[in-house]
Amino acid sequence: MIRINLLPYRAARKKENIRIQVNVFLGSVVFVILLVWWVNSILSGRIDRLNAQITDTRAQVAKYKKIIDEIAEIKKKLNLLEKKITVIKSLEADRRAPVQNLDSLYNLLVEKRMWYDKIEEKNANFTIHGIALDNYTVADYMTRIEKSDRFQDVRLASVKQHEIKGKNLKLKQFEVQFQKKPMETPATKGK
Repeated sequence: MIRINLLPYRAARKKENIRIQVNVFLGSVVFVILLVWWVNSILSGRIDRLNAQITDTRAQVAKYKKIIDEIAEIKKKLNLLEKKITVIKSLEADRRAPVQNLDSLYNLLVEKRMWYDKIEEKNANFTIHGIALDNYTVADYMTRIEKSDRFQDVRLASVKQHEIKGKNLKLKQFEVQFQKKPMETPATKGK
């Protein structure tokens, strides 16, 4: 009988299996390394893009913050200008008020029957000191004030007999108090 030694074949086969296993192992390691590198490069790209977006967004925020600060500054200046305009309008109205008040008081005067001695104005309150020929003239004057569209709350503070020496003339010295009506603004006109 012939005997064949299969041992070297088995040894070669074993060597071949070990080489295949080492190659599969090395291939797997290389594949895993390549896979990790690929995933890392994808994530690094995403991180770089997100960092670029963050930088761009921060730059835009800084740019818009400057614009918002400029707008806030303009709003402050606009409010200040509106306040100044309001003050100017108020001063303009107040500038004409004394002249208009005196004109109204002159128009209310009962001609050739009375005259003013003193006119006082404090805030919106008026006190008129004057001399009239008789009580009827004082009453007529008060009625005129009540009917005027500029004054309200008329009341007689006092009436005294006043004699002019040497002329034998008996006149009435009076004091009348009243208030100026509030001015109508566009907001109160509609009500």
